[in-house]
Amino acid sequence: MHELDELPAGASGREVWRALGRAGLIEQVYRDGAVPAGVDATRLGRLLAAVDERFPVGTTLSVCVQLATVLPVLASGAGPAAWALARGVGGEAVTALAATDGGTGSDLTALATEVRLDEAEIEVTGVKRWITNATAADEFLVLARHRPGRHFTNFTWVLVPAAAPGVTVTPADTSLFAGAGVGHVRFDRVRLAGRHVVGRRGRGLPSFARHIGTERLAGALWAVALCRRTLAATRRRLAERPHGDGVLWDLDGVRQRFAGCVVDVRQLDALTREFGDRITRGRDSGAAALLKAAVGRTVDRVLAECAQLQGADGFGSGGAQALRAQAAVFGIGGGVTEVVLSAVADDALAWLADLGTTSRS
Repeated sequence: MHELDELPAGASGREVWRALGRAGLIEQVYRDGAVPAGVDATRLGRLLAAVDERFPVGTTLSVCVQLATVLPVLASGAGPAAWALARGVGGEAVTALAATDGGTGSDLTALATEVRLDEAEIEVTGVKRWITNATAADEFLVLARHRPGRHFTNFTWVLVPAAAPGVTVTPADTSLFAGAGVGHVRFDRVRLAGRHVVGRRGRGLPSFARHIGTERLAGALWAVALCRRTLAATRRRLAERPHGDGVLWDLDGVRQRFAGCVVDVRQLDALTREFGDRITRGRDSGAAALLKAAVGRTVDRVLAECAQLQGADGFGSGGAQALRAQAAVFGIGGGVTEVVLSAVADDALAWLADLGTTSRS
């Protein structure tokens, strides 16, 4: 995508987002150019691969979260949410997804961030940690509870301007995700007009569940692109590194380990193609969970092998060892691998029956 060629290799997520929006590439990710229509998996994969090819992992993470989750959730709202959506699609604004609290992880029903809802005014109090785009955000899309208890109707989305009194952002103490603007956000009795509620009150968790599948698909598409480029770089190193009378690539053990990675990535790619429509059109949460589990396991295996095969070179700038540490996010963000594997186990018999039907067709 030539629209990205003028940006420096270390461009931040905000800079890349602006370039994509001004070129009309953000709206093209969605069917018919309309965010509520849902993403087109092929175009989404192509865009994420183009960003991953040129920019740091953190920058791609920044773009991925907004495309897959933030804009679709904003599309359910009016007033400030509609304005944020329009600016976001144009690349002129960045909205950070502030869903999980620091200590709750994947258990959203345990989050402590609260919103007091009145007809004319709302008040938000709580802390969100490890938020992508936190330090670059114009607004925060905050998932908060409006009444105690774990029931799924107890949570609501609110849109909080980053400049609102009572909002404090602290950069996260990490060097792994340059370009992502990762940080922690404190909301200290932030008072806003009632129109800052996004969508219907009490529909926060159902809305999040509706869109988390797209985020998991986006992660899988990105994972395929990242593994592909890492394997290509590793193959070049193996073909250039002298060993005996030849090069490392001549060793059959090395070739077999590399080939195993190719098989893993091809299998993940096949799953993304099989489940793409089921997730984006059918809202198939089971397929999204299975795909997410496959992503966490595949990326970890492939990048571990690439890091080992690159030897000492893997510790260099841009080497596979650093990339492996960054890519651990694939096994955590959007649901840790163990949690989604439990969801797959719940539907294990259905998946086995589906596999049998597929094999006979």
